[in-house]
Amino acid sequence: MKKIRIETRYRKMLSDVFTPVGIYLRLRDRFRDTILLESTDFHAGENSYSFIGINAIAGIEISNFGGMECKLPAQEPFKEKISSPAAVPSLLWDFMKRFDIDPTPKGMPPTQGLFGYSTFDAVQFFDTVTLGKTRENTPVIPLMRYRLYQYIIAINHYKDELYICENVISGVESEIDLVESLIRSKDVPVFPFEATGAETSNLTDEEYREMVRKGIASCMRGDVFQIVLSRRFQQAFRGDEFNVYRALRNINPSPYLFFFDYGDYKMMGSSPESQLIVKNNKAVVHPIAGTFKRTGDEETDAREAKRLLEDAKENAEHVMLVDLARNDLSRLCTEVTVTQYRQVQYYSHVIHLVSEVTGKVAEGTNPFALMAVTFPAGTLSGAPKFKAMELIDSFEPTPRSYYGGCIGFVGFDGSCNQAIMIRTFLSRNNTLYYQAGAGVVAKSNPENELQEVNNKLGALKTAVITAAGIQ
Repeated sequence: MKKIRIETRYRKMLSDVFTPVGIYLRLRDRFRDTILLESTDFHAGENSYSFIGINAIAGIEISNFGGMECKLPAQEPFKEKISSPAAVPSLLWDFMKRFDIDPTPKGMPPTQGLFGYSTFDAVQFFDTVTLGKTRENTPVIPLMRYRLYQYIIAINHYKDELYICENVISGVESEIDLVESLIRSKDVPVFPFEATGAETSNLTDEEYREMVRKGIASCMRGDVFQIVLSRRFQQAFRGDEFNVYRALRNINPSPYLFFFDYGDYKMMGSSPESQLIVKNNKAVVHPIAGTFKRTGDEETDAREAKRLLEDAKENAEHVMLVDLARNDLSRLCTEVTVTQYRQVQYYSHVIHLVSEVTGKVAEGTNPFALMAVTFPAGTLSGAPKFKAMELIDSFEPTPRSYYGGCIGFVGFDGSCNQAIMIRTFLSRNNTLYYQAGAGVVAKSNPENELQEVNNKLGALKTAVITAAGIQ
């Protein structure tokens, strides 16, 4: 198989007068297939980048269980048959190995790879579990989608530097001068947003409480130790949903902020939790479990954080999911260690307990195989994971689709940085979809779990309201 040569070229500028949102707004109407990834974690150099990707020139898409559509630069799309769902991680990595890439030069941003997502329902490519609702219904968005972008604008907030990175491939015309001209332009087009009609849900409050009671009964029977049960809301709108993203990033700043525009649908979020990070032969996951509502008053929140650390139910849930993360990483990693344990972290509407689990990764390991053994996060499914997912499919009225899946970057060098799609909107057909869940154990109280879901959705609902006032 002849490999496709990619030469990545870099133009460097000062970034002190630019913002990622401003650049994105200048570029999105001129180029198709645009994405934006940001982070509020600028205190360390390795976490200080924001990325804007424009003009997809290659990638893969899986919309059903029969085949994978592939696109190579300057070539017609073609299909790869999926002979077995378990073969998908290998098919994805084989696709990436079609490209011949030089290592990223020292000091340059990490941009050589594919950006995209895997839905929660894509777990059927990573494990032997079968989710009947997905099989019975045509997925509303592709189950998996990863793309190579011709241009990546990388902003290093730590150093106030901006790089225009161009993936140069034979047969693909360059427009890098136009890209730079648009970045430097002063025009920032903004359009209004307005919610229309009433918010609806796939469950009433009482129906959600009843589903929690079923989850408690499953825990009491010993089917699972814990199960994460979620509820979906939707809101019709007209106008520009990018204003919702702008509001959300302001209301709920998080380590993972993203806006992915696929034309007929868009995904945007402010996620606190990574699905998987792989870098320098080390894999990292950050289990988040244990949630109390935040009041906004410093003294009250400090007392609530102390109460969270002492709460037996929340801590038992956290310990269980840290153990699950250790077990997941141990399937492909060595030297698995809990490097941070039960740290309190504050977000706009909630207080979380967060840990960090790391493992050593062998040279040449397929990052999609690592994703497979850690997917979905136990914090979005439960434990044991396999049985919890079967029960979720039985209890919840609609397939989860994007919710609880992951989104981010996979590098040609085997690196990976994927966030869990929580605190996330799907925008499709002028409707916003948003969803949250709560971890149910034998000692759960249905009303408390309902309120936890509401607390987690607080930032998203506020963002919809705030977006209407953005000019």
